[in-house]
Amino acid sequence: MNDPAQVHAYATADFEQPHSMFIDLLRARYGAGLQGRALDLGCGPGDITLRFLRAFPACQADAVDGASNMLAYAHKASMEQGLQDRLRLIECTLPDMQVPETIYPLIISNSLLHHLDQPMHLWQTVRKYAQPGSIVFIMDLLRPESEHTAHDLVQTYAAEEAEILQQDFYHSLLAAYRPDEIEVQLQQAGLSLQVEVVSDRHLIIHGVLL
Repeated sequence: MNDPAQVHAYATADFEQPHSMFIDLLRARYGAGLQGRALDLGCGPGDITLRFLRAFPACQADAVDGASNMLAYAHKASMEQGLQDRLRLIECTLPDMQVPETIYPLIISNSLLHHLDQPMHLWQTVRKYAQPGSIVFIMDLLRPESEHTAHDLVQTYAAEEAEILQQDFYHSLLAAYRPDEIEVQLQQAGLSLQVEVVSDRHLIIHGVLL
């Protein structure tokens, strides 16, 4: 997602409800006192990353994305909000990415899983950069039961957004996974994480690694 028009539509869209939900769910599951440096996989224009830094003032973040135009929005927003000193933006793609740390106490991600050609690349990256005690918190779309339901979700939640965003949302819904499919992926990766449906179009995969 590096096309300028697509990036602009995504960066300026109204994601207040799901992005606030991400932070609220993270706080509800793991408390308000999180500390240390988080690894944010697929940060896009950085809205959730910056919300995370505001919500957890004892945290810093290394945020990675493969789209330079997305990172440019994230950099601009971090400067405007005065959060640039707690944030490192890194252009790279999974699974062969290089980040400053070898281990992270917290790994977060939003809406990356359904974009990957190989979902195991996400879980392999989690295994590589986490250790026992690391918190993993990932939110993604939930594939609806039918294309008709996907159309209804687009009309319900994105009817006022740009057409390109509506199209992306529809295709993303159809590309997303069901909970049982993700549980199989986690078993194959050797990750003991919980899969939890949290809305009509979102699920979270989370836990503290053993």
